[in-house]
Amino acid sequence: MQDRGGKAAPGSPAGAGEAAAAAGAQNSVHMNGHTVTQNGHAPTTAATTTTSPTQQIDSRAPNPGTASTAVPREQWGGKYEFLLSCIGYCVGLGNVWRFPYLCYRNGGGVFLIPYFIMLLVTGVPLFLMELSLGQYGAAGPITVWKCCPLLKGIGIGMLCVSMLVCLYYNVIIAWTFYYLGSSLQSPLPWSCDHVANAAICGNGTSGNSSAGKPLSPTEIFWNERVLGVVHSEGLHDPGPVRWSLALCLLVAWVIIFLCMLKGIRSSGKVVYVTATFPYFVLIVLIIRGATLEGSLQGVAFYLTPDWGRLANAQVWNDAASQIFYSLGIGVGGLLSMASYNKFDNNVIRDTLVITTGNCCTSFFAGFAIFSILGHMAWRKGVPVGEVADTGPGLAFVAYPEALALLPGSVFWSIMFFVMLFMLGVDTLFGNMEGITTAVLDEFPHLRANTLHKSMFLGALCFGFYLMGLLLVTDGGIYWFTLIDSFSTSFGLIIITLFMCLGISFFYGVNQFCQDIIDMISHCPRWCTKVLLYFKACWVFFTPFLLLFILSYIFIEMYNTSLHYGSYVYPRWGKALGVCMGATCCLQILIWAIVAISKETGTLKDRFQKAIRPLNSWRANTSNSSRRVEEHMEPERVEGPFTVTLTDMDYNAMTWEEGSQA
Repeated sequence: MQDRGGKAAPGSPAGAGEAAAAAGAQNSVHMNGHTVTQNGHAPTTAATTTTSPTQQIDSRAPNPGTASTAVPREQWGGKYEFLLSCIGYCVGLGNVWRFPYLCYRNGGGVFLIPYFIMLLVTGVPLFLMELSLGQYGAAGPITVWKCCPLLKGIGIGMLCVSMLVCLYYNVIIAWTFYYLGSSLQSPLPWSCDHVANAAICGNGTSGNSSAGKPLSPTEIFWNERVLGVVHSEGLHDPGPVRWSLALCLLVAWVIIFLCMLKGIRSSGKVVYVTATFPYFVLIVLIIRGATLEGSLQGVAFYLTPDWGRLANAQVWNDAASQIFYSLGIGVGGLLSMASYNKFDNNVIRDTLVITTGNCCTSFFAGFAIFSILGHMAWRKGVPVGEVADTGPGLAFVAYPEALALLPGSVFWSIMFFVMLFMLGVDTLFGNMEGITTAVLDEFPHLRANTLHKSMFLGALCFGFYLMGLLLVTDGGIYWFTLIDSFSTSFGLIIITLFMCLGISFFYGVNQFCQDIIDMISHCPRWCTKVLLYFKACWVFFTPFLLLFILSYIFIEMYNTSLHYGSYVYPRWGKALGVCMGATCCLQILIWAIVAISKETGTLKDRFQKAIRPLNSWRANTSNSSRRVEEHMEPERVEGPFTVTLTDMDYNAMTWEEGSQA
């Protein structure tokens, strides 16, 4: 393993041996024009190593705190483990409870047009960028920015977003556990067959709603038994912890801890079950739904096109936001998982497979959802639009109510909530991997010691559990909605925009494409042609669309209020959410200032030095090493005096050594 300067990387066995040899040598001279050691101290280099006319490698020594240790970096047990992990990470709850709803709300089948355009212009290029960056650098979201130290704040921002997502995402798994346990009863506790709901289902007036419409047994179960939101007045009144949910949340974090205890060696095996089982359940639900009365009505409602919706900017914004929501771009999970790949893994192939699989899953999940919702609408004699919902309302109110109407409702309910559990766990694996990889790469001694690594993971999970207790109080759903609304909002778009611009214009889009070609050692002709398309997206189309999405988010955020049900969030609550998003993206500015302040010279010189890759920015294969060596220039070393070695000096010293012998 070699770094971009052609020298052995600190993390390789060769690098460790050379470091030891260098430490023991004093007043030594290496004759190939590379290094002079004086008085036992490593020299300071005054020149930089060049890899191309437009791309230079900074010869500054890497920060010891971020250097790899001699402990070899883990790798996936096989390419299928990586593919399944990425598919499981991307195919999550958003595919089930968000995409179908957006599809019917935004013109049915017409929504697929802006969705596919946004997928091709923003989703796939950014997905490939994140995978390639992680695989080439073999580092987490923070350390990988050795390729451009000025942008280290992007990695810090990704870490902040990922922490917010982990904080609330496991609460969904806790809700799933609660429903799963409740599904073991027959009849289901939210069905009309249950004795406690006889009065409600009999006259339809026992449940009260602030909207004037009677609540169904499912809504009462969700609001009173699960959330306890009826006992809270709002964001300012969280109330006591609901200990039944707190126990479910604890179990959820224990499962995450155990599955990730041995890193990708354990989570890579778990995904064989968690990533494939949801597909089995979706297929079974589609088959079951096709046999129900009213299912075709639901599917027609899902797909009926409304061509006039294409002129609405909201439709295009929803399509773009769904791409980010479902693919997990900009959170650091993809980058971290790709960092455990072999250097020559075909990232373009993986990108096309994963993004296509995710898109198809979202589309076909709609058939499973709306066929059964159509049956419920037929049973109740109401339009499908009245039973359709999005977010937790679909997963924990509308769909359970529909399942309760089916013969064998207990079985179908168990299958559905096990599927939700699998979808949630896979996505949480990716987000947690982004956090742990970032920290372990910054503090390599944790990776070197198994006990310390386990203690860190345990402390991380326990810390998230303690913070998550706020979200399982009586008013926890208000805090859940706040974090959900702002954690992946404008802050994530800004982080992704700077990642795209930084790689394209600071690191260099040509250099980045060359790095991808180096990784795909036998890049076929179609591969290089596809890269031309991606290059055009990274430089022009993707930043333009990200700016459009960002502008629309700010306009919508200013003009609309945040609410959950009939509760409208106060200004201070909305301001708190804005601060969450701002904290994530402001890391870019803060760490850019830090990087520039560490350099010397004029402001222009500092900036130019801060965008140069460090020597530890690695190249793993012999092909890449040869490419680096072809462009290398001899390093000039500055000490108390400057030594410039030539072939004549080398011959003279050889002659002197021979005469002394």
